[in-house]
Amino acid sequence: MPKGSTNSVHRSDRRLKLIVAYDGSQFSGWQSQARGDTIQDRIETAIANVVGEKLRVHGAGRTDAGVHALGQCAHVDLPSTRLQPTVLTSAINASLPPQIRVLRCRFVAPSFHARFSCRGKVYRYRLATTPVLLPLEFGRAWHVIGKFDDASLRACGKLFIGTHDFSGFAANRGHPVDSTVRTIRKTRLRRTATTTVIEFEGDGFLYKMVRLMVGAMVQCAQGKKSVDDVRQRLLGLTAQRVGFVAPAQGLTLVRVLY
Repeated sequence: MPKGSTNSVHRSDRRLKLIVAYDGSQFSGWQSQARGDTIQDRIETAIANVVGEKLRVHGAGRTDAGVHALGQCAHVDLPSTRLQPTVLTSAINASLPPQIRVLRCRFVAPSFHARFSCRGKVYRYRLATTPVLLPLEFGRAWHVIGKFDDASLRACGKLFIGTHDFSGFAANRGHPVDSTVRTIRKTRLRRTATTTVIEFEGDGFLYKMVRLMVGAMVQCAQGKKSVDDVRQRLLGLTAQRVGFVAPAQGLTLVRVLY
């Protein structure tokens, strides 16, 4: 390990970076917990089956129960191994359920940390707007029907761009956070006859922050809230601290930025 490194890696260990995709419908989120079948638990068990030792896997961040991922990032410190990343990818996947897949992995410097090296994330939220929810959208999108004003949806989305105190768009995880200030660099919105897709790119996201932002946007589009109502909450000028939380199944972690 390089002199001065703060990572608790044994001299013979090698740090493996993994890019993971999963359908979160049947799992209790990413993070291991006392009671619950989680993505982290399954990956740690799969790696143990390959290397013969239970090792801690560190994720870039938590995703809640029902939330999906196309590009979650994680790392694990493996004991010395001759197995190449392509072989490790296949071997780990062989011990995972089909709803979880390691897309690729590679060895990285001990200074890399899936969480603390992260410089941003991209989340995608899908809305199904057909009168009847198509079967293939079940568990993949929030079914929203009725009045849906595109201009209000877009105007609300633009409010979030920039650096703000997002305490009004965060749920209580049960412990304090160092800061509720986050920067949203981009919002993207694509609409078709059947779906609406909203993407957020930011330097970080608070607990349920994306789902609360989407909830506010949809309420504006449905005429239940005004864009000014959302602006007031963003500025902390309203007594309402937490709004409507969009369902988990429409949310996907697209990628982690380093």
